[in-house]
Amino acid sequence: MEYRELGRTGWKISTISFGAWAIGGDAWGGADDAVSLAALRKAADLGVNFFDTADVYGDGRSERLLAQLKAERRDIVVATKAGRRLNPHVAGGYNRVNLTAFVERSLKNLETDALDLLQLHCPPTPVYDSAEVFGVLDDLVRAGKIRHYGVSVETVAEALRAIEWPAVQSVQIIFNLFRLKPAERFFAAAAAKRVGILARVPLASGLLSGRLKPDTAFPAGDHRNFNRRGDAFDVGETFSGVDYAEGIRAAEELKPLVPAGATLAQLALCWILMFPEVAAAIPGARNAEQAEANVRAAALPPLSPDAMAQARAVYDRHFRAAIHDRW
Repeated sequence: MEYRELGRTGWKISTISFGAWAIGGDAWGGADDAVSLAALRKAADLGVNFFDTADVYGDGRSERLLAQLKAERRDIVVATKAGRRLNPHVAGGYNRVNLTAFVERSLKNLETDALDLLQLHCPPTPVYDSAEVFGVLDDLVRAGKIRHYGVSVETVAEALRAIEWPAVQSVQIIFNLFRLKPAERFFAAAAAKRVGILARVPLASGLLSGRLKPDTAFPAGDHRNFNRRGDAFDVGETFSGVDYAEGIRAAEELKPLVPAGATLAQLALCWILMFPEVAAAIPGARNAEQAEANVRAAALPPLSPDAMAQARAVYDRHFRAAIHDRW
C-alpha cells in the first residue's frame, strides 16, 4: 500500500481507502452488518487506514459500524460528513444550531470525543460563500469537537470556491475515467494550497467494474435504479451522470487496457492514482472480497503514457461534449 499526505493534516493515508456509503444499506439495496464488518476489517488488515462515511448513510448505521472498527484499530482515520440530514436541504439550514447538532450526533455514533475529519456534505452552492458556516466550523475545531474539516462537492466551481477558505483541509470530488474535469480545472489550484483531494465515486457506481450489462437490474432501493434522472439527489452521483448505455459501451472500450491478471475496476483505481495530486481514491466495498480486490489496485504497475492517452480518448469520444462543462 502507498500512503500520501492529506492536505496539511499531517496524516498519511492509504491511496486506496474505503468509502462506506454502501454499508449503510439505504441506497444500495440493503446490507448485512456482519458482512460489512468483515469488509472493514479486511481493508484494515490490508493497510487501509482512511475510511469515509456520512451521518445519513443508513441514518447513522455506517458510522456505528466504523465505531466498532475504530475500537479495534485505533490507528485509522474516520472521516464523516454533515448537512444532508436537512429537509429541505437549503443553504439556510447550514447554521450553528444544526451543524453543532449534526456533529454531536456523529460523535455519539462514532463513540469518540472528536471527529477526525468533518466534511460538508455537498451543500447548496451558496454555502461556499458563507463566512458564518466556515466560522462555525472553526469554532468546532477550537472546541475540540472536530480535528479538521473539508468539503464534499458536486462541481469544480464549488471546489475552487471552497479552497479559498484557509482552514479547508480536503476536497472530496467525483473523479474517475468518466469524469476528467477536476484534473484539468482543479488539481493544480488544490496542490498550490496544499489541500488534499479525495476521489469519490471512483468506479462510476459500478460502470467501471466491468461487470454491468445493458440489461442489469438493480433493486428498488438502489440509487442506480431510482436516481438515474436525479429524482432523489444530484444525478452526477449516479453513474457519474453519464448515460448508462453509453457508459457500458465506453467501459468495453477500456477493457483492452487492463493488465493481465487485473480487472477493469483495478485499472480504473490505478488510473486515478496516476495523478499525484490525489491523496486517495475511496471505492466502496460491500464484502471482504471486494475490499481485497480494491486494495490490489495499489500494486498495479504505473500505466504507460499510451494507456493514459487511450483512456482519455475514450472519455473524449463518449462523454466530454455531454458532461464536461456540467460539473
